[in-house]
Amino acid sequence: MSLLVVAIAMISCTSVFAEEPSKRYEVEIVKQVSYVEGTQSDPVRHRLDLYLPKGLKDFPVLFFVHGGAWRSGNKELYAKMGDVFAARGIGAVIINYRLSPQVKHPAHIEDVAQAFAWVVNNIEKYHGRKDCIFVSGHSAGGHLISLLTTDPTYLKAVQRSVQDIRGVIPISGVYSLFPIGIFTQVFGTDAKVMKSESPREQVSQGLPPFLILYGDADFPTCDLPSKLFCQKLIAQSVVAECQSIASRDHIQIIREAMRGDDPTTNAMLAFVRKHTTKGK
Repeated sequence: MSLLVVAIAMISCTSVFAEEPSKRYEVEIVKQVSYVEGTQSDPVRHRLDLYLPKGLKDFPVLFFVHGGAWRSGNKELYAKMGDVFAARGIGAVIINYRLSPQVKHPAHIEDVAQAFAWVVNNIEKYHGRKDCIFVSGHSAGGHLISLLTTDPTYLKAVQRSVQDIRGVIPISGVYSLFPIGIFTQVFGTDAKVMKSESPREQVSQGLPPFLILYGDADFPTCDLPSKLFCQKLIAQSVVAECQSIASRDHIQIIREAMRGDDPTTNAMLAFVRKHTTKGK
């Protein structure tokens, strides 16, 4: 099944930017913003970049976490993603976070939570809406933003909650961890830890809407697991969709999304528009 949809009644309005889907904005970029202060701040990994639709106010925001098996990657690789969304009236925040082997779990998710808290606390200074922040990520980033949403522990530690997340868009993410292979290098070998850090195991009622995307030629760990994660969300009365993107493998799905006119990008834009409400 390539598409799972649950129709659950919810209040929604058409946003101002959704009424003009063809409108394009100039993009203002604010780079290398520190989201961790003091001596604990890593000068490279505790940084984020903002991509803002110039001249627009009260816009929704996409918070994006890169992939790389929790061991590689950086925000600069996804600059085009920021441009694509900001040009269409959706602010984008793309973050770095600490990587293994320099650190192990839970450092990665703790960094993501701190970066997200910074956005909630500061995005209005840049004219974005703090009540309309969508979280997204590719591969390991898909795992991290899903864990951020399903496990309240990490947001609570930074004085935020799942209520601050308007919607969730994991792309080719990891939703179940096992004490084998690369997972042990990042999370250790304790099966109980693996289970507790698996988003699929943490699903509960009251979560924000999900749009789960994966490529039809993706890794085996992204195909069926995406569908099972979606089914688990739906079983808990969470609004969820799972969509397979044609002619895309694990890398192509995110690389092509950054070109702008792509099924992945279009699905993400439609999801943000659908779940963005007018006014505050």
